[in-house]
Formats: sequence, structure tokens, C-alpha cells
Amino acid sequence: MDIPEEAGASRHTIPAIDRMMELLAALEQRAEGLSISDLTARLGLPRTSVYRILNTLQRHDMVRRNEAGSYLLGRRLLTLAAHVASQASEIDLQAASQPHLDRLAAELGEGVKLSVLDGEGVLVLATAQGRREYALTVAPGQRMPIHAGAASKMLLAHLEPDELERWLARPLVAFTPRTLTDPRRLKAELARIRRLGWAQDKGENAPSIQAFAAPVHGPDGAMVAALSIPFLAGTEAARMEAIRMAAIEAAAAVSRTLKDPRTGRAA
Repeated sequence: MDIPEEAGASRHTIPAIDRMMELLAALEQRAEGLSISDLTARLGLPRTSVYRILNTLQRHDMVRRNEAGSYLLGRRLLTLAAHVASQASEIDLQAASQPHLDRLAAELGEGVKLSVLDGEGVLVLATAQGRREYALTVAPGQRMPIHAGAASKMLLAHLEPDELERWLARPLVAFTPRTLTDPRRLKAELARIRRLGWAQDKGENAPSIQAFAAPVHGPDGAMVAALSIPFLAGTEAARMEAIRMAAIEAAAAVSRTLKDPRTGRAA
């Protein structure tokens, strides 16, 4: 007698991992988090089982507990998501760019990000933390608005017209008065970015945060990522120019590494 494919597959799974995935899926659906009682009711599991699963996941930073006692998805998932995106490409952007990001963050003192565009939007693939006072914190795995910010605009600026139209057909939310939500004005800005070779955020996501971004090109010359450096509004003009030039130079260095890993390594 033949065993149905689904039934046969279930014989080779681990029930504890199935329960863990069901718990993570439940947390995924509730951004504000769930308590142990909520999870027990949703999953139909004994409270002790839910408690043990949560403790194990929390130990690995896969979930976290807030002050109200609810559990939320943990930051480790952001890191894992970033690596999934890099593995989907023929070139490992994260591995190629990380030494350059680390060097730039150490020299400039600001946080540095490498962002890519995938099917869901803009994803921060790799980061390096700055040690300068008031340096902004950056984290891999973050999702950024498709139309707001230096890196996002840089990525949009290099899309084919048909693909750009598909993204701009979606609702464009205004996060600040500086966010471009009119597709015609945004297209004009994207044309300007292509002409200049760099992009600037003057407070499009948050009034207090600005940024510069530059393109990273793959071995075939096509743009594959955007390197950006966020900083606080009110930064003096000379410092802003230093940040802009640093972004352009670092992006070019990553591009050289992607083209020839033997000669393009970070110093």
C-alpha cells in the first residue's frame, strides 16, 4: 500500500521543531507580541511546553520578552534574514562588503549600511557600527521604505522603467514633509541621482536623520546594492561633504572587490 506523500514526510520531522515554528508564526502575526497565556490558547499546547520553547528561543535571541511580559520576534532573525538574501545571489555581497564597511565605520566613526532590493522591497543586508559620539545605530535585516531615504532612492534610480513603474504604483507614504510621494517628482529626483552618481536623504524617513548613498556595481557593471551612511541633521557642511565622499569611495571599493576579489580587498 502506497503511503501518501504528506503522511510519509511527516514521519521524518521533529515535532518539537514543528511546535517551535508554529510559535514563531504566531508571533509573526502580532507585532505587539503575545503572552504565554495567549500562545498557549492559540497553539493548544500545555503551558509548560510553551514556556520551555520560549526559554530556548530567548536564549538564542530568536524571541525577546518586553516589559509588559509579552514575547516578540528577536533580533537574531534579522541577521538570518540578511544572510538568506545574500545566499540568493551568485555573489556574496555581505562577505565582499563587510571588510569595507568595517574599515569605513572605524575611520569615519559613523554607522554604515549596505542595502539591496528584493521582491519585498529594500533590505539592509550588512552593517558596521560607528563609534563616534551620536553615531546612529544600524542593524542588518531592517526593512526600509522603497521611496524614502538615500539608499532606497539609489536602488530605485537604477531600475528598468517597467519595474520602476510597478514599485511606484504602490502607495507612497509620507513619513515627514520631505518625503517624496508624488511619482512625477520622485522620478525627477531619481533622474538627478543617476546623473550625479550619489543620493541624499535630507530627512525623508525621520526629520532628525540624513544620509548619503552611493551605488555598488557587480562584476557585469550592473548596480547590485547601495552603500549609505546615515548621520544626524545639523551636521556641519564640511563633515557632510566628508561623509558623501567616503560613501562614494567605499562603494567603489566594494565594487572593485566584487569584480576581482584578489585585488579589491579592503586595506
